[in-house]
Amino acid sequence: MAILQENKYGKSGVRLVKVTRNGDVHTVREWTVRVLLEGDFQTAHTVGDNSKILPTDTMKNTVYSRAKESNATSMEEFAAELIDFLLGRNAQVSAVEVHIEQVMWKRLTVDGELHPHSFMRGSDELQTTTVRRAKSGETSLVSGLHNMIVLKTTKSSFEGYIKDDLTTLKEAADRLFETSVTASWLYAGDVANYNVTRTSIRESMLKTFATHDSKSVQQTLFAMAEDALAAVPELLEMTLTMPNIHNILVDLKSFAQENANEIFMPISDPSGYIHARVTRN
Repeated sequence: MAILQENKYGKSGVRLVKVTRNGDVHTVREWTVRVLLEGDFQTAHTVGDNSKILPTDTMKNTVYSRAKESNATSMEEFAAELIDFLLGRNAQVSAVEVHIEQVMWKRLTVDGELHPHSFMRGSDELQTTTVRRAKSGETSLVSGLHNMIVLKTTKSSFEGYIKDDLTTLKEAADRLFETSVTASWLYAGDVANYNVTRTSIRESMLKTFATHDSKSVQQTLFAMAEDALAAVPELLEMTLTMPNIHNILVDLKSFAQENANEIFMPISDPSGYIHARVTRN
């Protein structure tokens, strides 16, 4: 006999662009939303009874309808509003989880001035949040970012590691350091302004990456998290993943040329994979 232990369902990939017009100055937000419901859906699985199932198409419509009514300026706030709405209208739902990804639109600079209504897509970096709340009141909120690609051309080395009979890697006293940062963080309590706090976290990580004299990806990862925790008191802990994207120094000796850390061959795979969770003491 089979027993349904747990289940959830919902709608993913709901893409939304919202334009807020404040006179001549416009703001653009582009979000991709996923909504997941937990609750009393057992009979839908076991006997095909859909009487407690809210169609996922309705969830999609809910995202757009609530976006029209919402005054939220952050992903975190909009996720909380969606959760309140869905919990309030569906007695069979015990918890709602909303995950949002935000692309980065940057305001154009024209003749030295920020343009009021023209934008440029920044990069493939995504800002993220996942908010879950149960009817019992239990709440979790995890924010972060994904695929923040950074590179530095000096102040990075890798030396003094284990060398055995399978080691071919040469030590590097000065190398290129490229990585794609994925970070998530928990807050210690209430946050007055999620967007401002997110910017502070991101800028702290970027400053540390740029200025840190790196002996390894691991050391720089920890320094980035440590400095962010010090700079942003609202932070409780951070989890960082930083793959080491390799740029291989090209051997030009066959062409009677010296390569003084100038010509590299980038490779995407395989890559190192460095992951850590860092908390306050």
